[in-house]
Amino acid sequence: MECHDVAVSYLSWVMIVGGVAFLLRQSWECAPYGRCSPAGGLCCPARLGWFLQEVPAFLLPLLLLLLTKPGRSRWSTGRTLLLCTFMLHYFHRSFIYSFLTRGRPVPLSIVLSAAVFCSLNGFLQGHHLLHCARFEHTWLTHTRIAAGLVLFGVGMVINIHSDHILRSLRRPGEIAYRTPHGGMFHFVSGANYFGEIVEWFGFALAAWSLPSFAFALFTVCSIGPRACHYHRDYLQRFKDYPPSRKALIPFIL
Repeated sequence: MECHDVAVSYLSWVMIVGGVAFLLRQSWECAPYGRCSPAGGLCCPARLGWFLQEVPAFLLPLLLLLLTKPGRSRWSTGRTLLLCTFMLHYFHRSFIYSFLTRGRPVPLSIVLSAAVFCSLNGFLQGHHLLHCARFEHTWLTHTRIAAGLVLFGVGMVINIHSDHILRSLRRPGEIAYRTPHGGMFHFVSGANYFGEIVEWFGFALAAWSLPSFAFALFTVCSIGPRACHYHRDYLQRFKDYPPSRKALIPFIL
């Protein structure tokens, strides 16, 4: 398949502009899912909802990978490794996290919009890495790429561990909120969001492309404000909430 530069550039800038718009919207209104879900309305069970909205970002790159003929190019390993790095996150989200979550039902509108986004982003990252990106033969020895992959791994560990802590606060069927402790929650209220942001900036550092940085920026704009909303909710809900804990960035924000 040929590289469609125009489509890649267009989708990347749509993601950047959409992220900024989402950031501005969330400056006064929390996105309507989780503890911010409105009463009533059509909802999808949490486990099914998370699976349906996340799995396109795994399946579309996988399909592109399977349809791409094995090349003789020395860049093939780099493309495949970075794409598999991207897919690893969404494999976990689709086939592990979604079946473990004890969250609230997800509004159907959120499931549909997230599924559309994950489909477009999965295609964008997959197509760019497989058909547009070029890596020098020494790509694996570059400090930037190694640092990016390490950041991604650290962020994913933080994200998974933080989700485990949050799940452990609830018994099956329970929707009560409690103060999380341990891991990065010692420093920030949105430890799971912090981990995911580190993941995608690590991925962007390694891939070093407009699509990857557009996605990293969108991630900050979409879940960064959510961490701030949750931090304020914790402070209002629990009088003994740790005063030194920040919302998203340790010691800063």
